[in-house]
Parts: sequence; structure tokens; C-alpha cells
Amino acid sequence: MSGGKEKMGTRGGLFGAGGRFKGGTDPIMEKFNESLSFDKRMWSQDLKGSVAYAKANVMAGILTQEEGDQIVAGLELVMEEWASGSFVEKAGDEDIHTANERRLTELIGSAVGGKLHTGRSRNDQVATDTRLWIVDAERDILRDLGTMLSVGAEFSQTHIDVLMSGYTHLQPAQPIRFSHWLMSHMAPIMRDAERLQDLIPRANRCPLGSGALAGNAFGIDREFLAKELGFDAVTSNSIDATCDRDFVVEFLMWSTLLHTHISQLAEDLIITNLLKGVIIDDAYATGSSLMPQKKNPDALELLRGKAGVALGRAVGFTATLKGLPRAYNKDLQEDKIPLFEAVDTVKDCLAIVTGVIATLQLQPHMLQQALCPEMLATDLADYLVRKNVPFRETHHISGACVRLAEESNVSIDTLTLEQLQNIDPRFEADVLDVWDYEVSVERKSSIGGTAKASVQKQIDDCLTYAKSL
Repeated sequence: MSGGKEKMGTRGGLFGAGGRFKGGTDPIMEKFNESLSFDKRMWSQDLKGSVAYAKANVMAGILTQEEGDQIVAGLELVMEEWASGSFVEKAGDEDIHTANERRLTELIGSAVGGKLHTGRSRNDQVATDTRLWIVDAERDILRDLGTMLSVGAEFSQTHIDVLMSGYTHLQPAQPIRFSHWLMSHMAPIMRDAERLQDLIPRANRCPLGSGALAGNAFGIDREFLAKELGFDAVTSNSIDATCDRDFVVEFLMWSTLLHTHISQLAEDLIITNLLKGVIIDDAYATGSSLMPQKKNPDALELLRGKAGVALGRAVGFTATLKGLPRAYNKDLQEDKIPLFEAVDTVKDCLAIVTGVIATLQLQPHMLQQALCPEMLATDLADYLVRKNVPFRETHHISGACVRLAEESNVSIDTLTLEQLQNIDPRFEADVLDVWDYEVSVERKSSIGGTAKASVQKQIDDCLTYAKSL
């Protein structure tokens, strides 16, 4: 991470420790210390923070209005260079902060440009940049989540009449709607979106004006800075403000849970694809270098694999934080790469999942072939419950029917009424109506169940929430 370099900067230069050191920095140390190669992603946030800081310094009397206007105009020129791709990095640009300030002084001169940093440390500057960057990223990801949820709900709507086997322990359990199964994966993604919404207010607090650790010595208006930069509030303690990376850890942990849910969806699709219940579009599959017949669901396998890497990022950076003394330490530079990688991976994975679902080819006949009468054994027990027989007893009776079918080497739905009545005389002729998958599914009509009306409500709620993101 950039920041905290008042103690170790370009020797003798305008932007670092300057007069404190008289020797040169080991070239290997320069490479080890620099962060511009990755933190330049925050160029926009860094420049916006400097514009706001210049305005606040005018208000505090540190800059004249003319000087403030000159600095803001110079910063806007630097922004244009970054936006157009014409910004030129130079030796000595340790990080995005020194690069931007160096270019500013080239454009407007050091007499005025050198005043911008008055009362500011790269410690509070980098904390500000990182918070601005992550809040922008989190809001962008929320929109991606909304798109994915909409696609999942719309696909469920299209295929709401398709039945399939539900599984527990990878064994056929009960008949369900395919859309009910797919919405079971959308439900945790909705919770992930809710959790991400919860993170934003904690990240969206302004640390600018905290200085290196003790605060600002020139009466800077921090509430003005917060408002100018779009923060919800200011941080409450200047020491904590410069070393707090809770918001980074929270995002890394959040991404781990999201990837876990995506991994579970990917695994289910891999299995369903194996059983020919769905066909993965060619855009998300690859062939074998040896076997011409192969079509491998590589996109899904990669989605599944990302969860482990995401967990590693979260655990790794949390371990970095655990032993740090209070206030800024250079160890905090290690937050940027895992944070940037996490955001990039989340966005890529959401795009892939959305594409996989949108192009998925459903094979209803294959899904229905996996239905078997034995999974209606619970319905057989429920039949007797409706005749006022205690469930524990009906469960035993239904189990006896399953055992008879197995011993007779026949399907349970072929047992005759006489055979069933030999097990329990309370079975009547209407028991044969039990062997209907659609009837079984429609009986599960409580909220969250697999009946059509229940699934429709899940779809509607998901679409409504997705549109709110």
C-alpha cells in the first residue's frame, strides 16, 4: 500500500523525507518500497482528494483563493492526462501521490504546488484514496449483483413448470421445480448483496485531515472535506483513521462468502451438466487436447476454484494486521494487491455466472427422467397423516412399503392396493393418486416451498430486490 512515506521517501526530493537523509536509497529497496505499479489505479480518487484538500486549505487560510484556483486547475490537467493515457511516469514516482504531486508542480511550479500538502500526510491521503476507491467498487459490484439476480430470476420464470429431482446427500430426495432449485442459489446471493450494502456506510467515512496520526494543525474543516468527497461522515480518531483497514478486511471476507456461494452453484451445475439435465453453452466450455468428444465445463470449475483463493486473500491480510502496533506501519502497503485482485475477481466471476445462466440450455426431459417413484415415499406417509395417523407411525409404515418394493424388486408405485393394505389397512383406493409428481410438488405451497405460487413469489421478490440495487 502507498502512504506513510514521510519517513522513507525519495532522498533529498520535494515529496519524501528530504533533508532527513543524505545517502541514496538501495535500488532494490526502491523497487521493494514503490507502489505506483499497482496503486496508480487510484489516480482519480487521489486527485479528487487533492482538489477537495486544496479548497479546504483556502477555507483555512493556508492558501489564497488565487493559489487554490491555480492548484485545482493544475490538478484538473493531471486528471486529463490520466484519463487520456498520456500521463508519463518518471523515476522517483514512488506511488500515486508523489506522481500526481510531482506532475502538478511541473505544471504550476513548486512555489504554489508545494503548498498543497501542508498539514497532510500520505498516511491520511492513502486511507482516503482507498476508501473512495473501495466504495466506488462496492457500488459497482452491487449493480453487477443486480444484473445476475435478474438473469437468474428471469431464467427461473421461463422454466417454472419444469420438474426435477431434489437431492440430499447426493441421493434423490423429493420432486421439486427446477426454478425452485435455481432460486435456492439466488437466495444467498441476495443476502450477499445485503451484506455488501451493510459494508458501504462503514467504508464511506472520511479520514482526510487526520495527518500522519495526530490530526491537522491548521484547523482544516474535515466535515467540509467529507461532504466535498461524498463521504457519509468523518472518522472519529486520527490515529485509527490512518491505520484502520477494517473496511478492506470486511470486503475480503465478504468476497470469500460470495465466492463460496458461487462455488456451490458452479458445483451443482457441473453435476447437473454431467447428468445431462443442462447443457453449458460453448462460450463457457473448452475441449480436450486429446479427446475430441470432450466438452469440459471449465468456466464452472474456475468459478469453483476461486473460492479457495479468495479465502487465502482474506486470511493472509488479516494475519498481516494482527500484530501491528497502533498508527501507520509500512506493512499496511500489503492491502492493495489483495484488495484490487479481490474486486477484479468478483466482477469477473459475476459476469461469468450471469453469462452461464443466461445461455444455459435446459433439458427438461432429462431432468424428469431422474424423477423416481421412491422419492414420493414421504408423500405416502403424508397420505396417512391426512387420515389422522401420527407422522412417526406413518413414517414407519411408508418405510415398510419401500422395503416391500425393494424385496419384490419392483417400483414402489406398482404395489397394489392389496399389498399396501396388508401393511396397513388404512390405505384406501385414493392412495394411488399419491404417485403424481406434480401433485406432490403443488402440495408444498407454504412460503418458500416448491409449489408454483410459492416459487413465483420467490422470483418476484428477487426481481424487485435486483432492481433496487
